[in-house]
Amino acid sequence: MEFNVAVADMRAGMSVEGFYIFKEGAVKLTQAGKPFLSGTLEDKSGTIELKSWDYAQSVGADDAGRVVKVRGEISDYRGSPQITVTRIRRANGNDSYNLNDLVPTAPIDREAAMQGVRRLVSSIKDDDYRGIAEAMLAEHGEAFAVIPAAKSVHHGFVGGLLMHTSYMLRIADFLSGLYPAAVNRDLLLTGTLLHDFAKTEEFAFSELGLVTGYTPRGKLLGHLVMGADSVRRTSERLGVPEEKTMLLCHMILSHHGEPDFGAAVVPRFAEADLLYLIDLVDSRMEIYRESLDGLDAGTFSQKIFALDRDIYKHE
Repeated sequence: MEFNVAVADMRAGMSVEGFYIFKEGAVKLTQAGKPFLSGTLEDKSGTIELKSWDYAQSVGADDAGRVVKVRGEISDYRGSPQITVTRIRRANGNDSYNLNDLVPTAPIDREAAMQGVRRLVSSIKDDDYRGIAEAMLAEHGEAFAVIPAAKSVHHGFVGGLLMHTSYMLRIADFLSGLYPAAVNRDLLLTGTLLHDFAKTEEFAFSELGLVTGYTPRGKLLGHLVMGADSVRRTSERLGVPEEKTMLLCHMILSHHGEPDFGAAVVPRFAEADLLYLIDLVDSRMEIYRESLDGLDAGTFSQKIFALDRDIYKHE
């Protein structure tokens, strides 16, 4: 029996016991009608699928985001490790574990990233755009610096939204200088900063700061609609001209690019289209980073849902 093995180090044939985060799970039924638990465990090194066939109702869907203690056997399932759990329970006050080993966090210096964001915001020359950016950063900044950017897929760790947005701002700053005839730098930077702020209201979070699901507003409205509405209200309070408000709202509503991908409208000016492309580039590169981590050089991954393909790790 090996204790507190990092998820990334789990290999078929291991017997393990330790503390992990119960990322998500659900009770299902076998063909014989017997309940079993299917879900995912994680620590800061990665995630692993779990199955508990002898389900004792000690852990369920409501425990998403909590620390659990598990014992089980690692096997290979369709080319990836899977843990068959023989025991699982919620962690309690008598247990000893290190949260720093469990909670996945952004691989960046968050304080430096926030300084970089504030520096780019202060460089916005247009008073109206800079005013909106500063007001909304003041309103959302505390949560913005901490929350994940997603439940999964990409940047699904503490500090993920800051990492995602700060990288996008740096790309936006570069591309606005490359295409000055087509792109208004102040508009692009402001829209880039604000595009995902409403995720602070869209997501529900565990006590560890990880995304466990969606709030009612998040499910019914989504962060695009809530974000555009927040920009509109802030603009009205600051007396920002209607044209500038409309442009920022359009950028937020269209930054998923196409209705099939969740956009309310398609991008209809250069800065909106560029925001969509920058968002796509950064999210896809993070999916590659996370998927390549732990993959041996010269091998292919399993099919990655978000990319709709497997990927190759070269030397």
